[in-house]
Amino acid sequence: MRRSLTRRDFLKMSGVGLAGAGLLGSAACGGSGGGGPVELTFWSWVPDINNEVKLFEKANPDIKIKYVNAGQGGDEYTKLRTAIKSGSGAPDVVQIEFQYIETFKQLDALVDLSEYGANDVKDDFAAWTWEQVSDGSSVYAIPQDSGPMGLLYRQDIFDQYGLTVPETWADFEEQARKLNQANPDIYMADFLADGGWFNGLMWQAGARPFEVSGNKLSINMNDPAAVKVAEYWGNLVEEGLVGTKPPFTNEWYTALSNGTYASWITAAWGPVFLAGIAGKSKGKWRAAPLPQWSAGDNVSANWGGSTSAVTNQSEYPEEATEFAIWLNHNSESAKMLAEKSFLFPTLDSLLQSDDFKNQTDPFYGGQKVNSVFIEASENVDKGFEWSPFQDYVYTQMQEQLQAAADGKVSFPQVMDDLDSNITNYAKDQGFKVQ
Repeated sequence: MRRSLTRRDFLKMSGVGLAGAGLLGSAACGGSGGGGPVELTFWSWVPDINNEVKLFEKANPDIKIKYVNAGQGGDEYTKLRTAIKSGSGAPDVVQIEFQYIETFKQLDALVDLSEYGANDVKDDFAAWTWEQVSDGSSVYAIPQDSGPMGLLYRQDIFDQYGLTVPETWADFEEQARKLNQANPDIYMADFLADGGWFNGLMWQAGARPFEVSGNKLSINMNDPAAVKVAEYWGNLVEEGLVGTKPPFTNEWYTALSNGTYASWITAAWGPVFLAGIAGKSKGKWRAAPLPQWSAGDNVSANWGGSTSAVTNQSEYPEEATEFAIWLNHNSESAKMLAEKSFLFPTLDSLLQSDDFKNQTDPFYGGQKVNSVFIEASENVDKGFEWSPFQDYVYTQMQEQLQAAADGKVSFPQVMDDLDSNITNYAKDQGFKVQ
């Protein structure tokens, strides 16, 4: 879960703290005995989201929100699982990342929001994000933010060594080799032994590692698209064309800042993150689309992003759904999440607004960086599914990809090992594996 944690660290950096409102609460407290406003409990780790909560309460005086920071990601999920198993203690509304919706669906923990009008706003969100939170006509969460992928690169290094911005992965390899021959102390990029990052690259290549239908699960971690990605990066690592430092460490941050890496394959939250950890390289970076497997294609993928879901312990699912929708659909709230908490939007009206699209950033030489990732969001490959135990999958990917980066096992073998290990784990969990 390294990616999830580091992105949450980014939220802490950009929001200056994650202040929770009180101790970990119980499930919805309900309206007052005197028929006062309904009170909902809301778990989230987004910085300063209590400002959006206050905005909602002002517009909806009949609903009060008890905001709780129940921990970042994994910590919150552990508490949520405990509450679900015990039958009490879950919040009404909870922040859940895209990749863990299936996990909590399997626990029968999430309310189908379509019963309370969620599909009325379906067409207002980026289409691929709605597919991530729905199953047919059923809706299990409202998209909040996302991480469509792109390329950040050092314009100064590219200019110095005559590199061109790669449009394909073949171009990326060619430019990496050209840079290595000119200066072996600079790598084109770093290979990230990170489940979320590598998963995004598999996604873009067309891999479909999981298909879920009830307790039936299809597992294909070593499908041709996934193996293609593994072999590609294995070759780059073997030739020394990319670095292999563990990501999201002080050493890695320094390498990004001092020019050891000429580019970073990242997501829409990456530009703000990079500006926070590589300040002395201000003005030297630019953004470009993700390289393609075939010239002329325009396919992206996603790394990161969260939703607002309603748990089945809520005594007020209709009001909880109203809050989950309003938080992410109301134009003022969505704008605050984007501008104050630096979350990349999922609401189309905000994504396509001139203010957001044309925003410039001196760290990127005045480039309109948002526009690059808006285009990426429009081209995220649809239909990608997650496992019901993505935390286990990410842990296995991180361990085995790092072993491959260290030369202990081949990259294609990693995909076979992952397929075998995850299949055995799924069977142990009671899934019928196909």
